[in-house]
Amino acid sequence: MRGRARWPAMAWTVLLSGCALFAGPLHAQDDAAEQVRATLTQWRDAFNAGEAERLCDIFAPDLVVTYRGTADRGYAAFCRQLETAVADPALELRYDLEIEEIIPAGDLVVARVTWTLTSRAAGADPETQVERGMDIFRRQPDGAWRIARFIAYDDAP
Repeated sequence: MRGRARWPAMAWTVLLSGCALFAGPLHAQDDAAEQVRATLTQWRDAFNAGEAERLCDIFAPDLVVTYRGTADRGYAAFCRQLETAVADPALELRYDLEIEEIIPAGDLVVARVTWTLTSRAAGADPETQVERGMDIFRRQPDGAWRIARFIAYDDAP
């Protein structure tokens, strides 16, 4: 009788220990997704404020940018392009962001995003370009999540 009474308590202990074991990784995935969401939002805000010095913080040193119709670019070339664009006083730029999905997977996080760029050259009407894509974040040695790869294309036919 005494052995039977202990079995349910042991079973609950094993079950609760198993739940605790899986809660850690699930919590870490939620944290990664939230960090990536915050990083994307902060980048949008920095871009819209014209803060060129903050624009490349989101990218890993081994960045590869793939954009339809252009050659792949790395960190240095892409950062130069961004910094040049926001520094142009004759050009007004604004990005809006829609995060469609964030998928954490260990030391990688995939974000499906839609960026809507509104640009206006001095004296011209505004132009809007919708860019859909995937940003692949990799956890860096310092613990930060940075984009290592991104693939984007505009919705133009």
